[in-house]
Amino acid sequence: MTSLDPDEIRAAQRAAWESSAPAWDTGGDSFYAATAPISDWLIEKLDPASGQRLLELAAGRGDISLTLAGKVAPDGSVICTDGAEAMVEIAERRASALGIPDELLTHKPMDLEWIDADAASLDGIACRFGYMLCVDPEAAFHEARRVLKPGGRLVLSVWDQLDDNPWFKIVREEPVKAGLTQEPEPSVPGPFSLSAPGQLRELLAGAGFVEPIVESVEITFQEPSLDAAWDTIVGMSAVSFKRVLTDASPAEHYKLRDAIEARWSEFAGPDGQISMPGRVLCALAEA
Repeated sequence: MTSLDPDEIRAAQRAAWESSAPAWDTGGDSFYAATAPISDWLIEKLDPASGQRLLELAAGRGDISLTLAGKVAPDGSVICTDGAEAMVEIAERRASALGIPDELLTHKPMDLEWIDADAASLDGIACRFGYMLCVDPEAAFHEARRVLKPGGRLVLSVWDQLDDNPWFKIVREEPVKAGLTQEPEPSVPGPFSLSAPGQLRELLAGAGFVEPIVESVEITFQEPSLDAAWDTIVGMSAVSFKRVLTDASPAEHYKLRDAIEARWSEFAGPDGQISMPGRVLCALAEA
């Protein structure tokens, strides 16, 4: 738990994701392309089957839920959820455009720490990049364990350590160097809050999951240019980076952008395309 007010953190996170949802809808293609190996890993380990009842938490625009719906059809069902109502609306609209019936794929707002489902009612849960943002991940894992049937599976991903993800590392370090912000408080949930070695496995085991498996998966962020990379990070940043840009003067803004792009350019190819490595922790846990 953080030393700051948990409800204030939750409210700030929800407001940030509500405001950034349109950017994730229209401008998230490069992120989803980079993290496709993560989605594939989660779906493979969840091993969905026809007739199962599945839940996706922190679903964003609902890509994984769309795939799962096809796997559990015709007699199963998928519940696609997110803490931000705007994200849920986007996922619902995308599913509707594909003609997926509501009885196969439903959408609703839901927090990871309070799952709106009966005990032992679900065959599986998927959560891509959600648990790291929980104020109380221990409570969230206990909730997942509560609603899973015996033998049900939880699959999830969180970011590995900051040094293994230069895309984020650069964007975090340069505003601090410029004096525009301070280092994030360690107790505040964020992208790397579950990246410590052994931490994820320990939390899952403590919630009652049987011998959780945690693997590192390598990914690559690609953008056609520095300008495209900047537009992506600005549009899709949920909280801290947008606040930095809002508070910065025009001169500070341009100086910060130059500093970030100078470091990003180390990952540029002859054609100007940016390719930066990343690493993700993926976990499989059985109830």
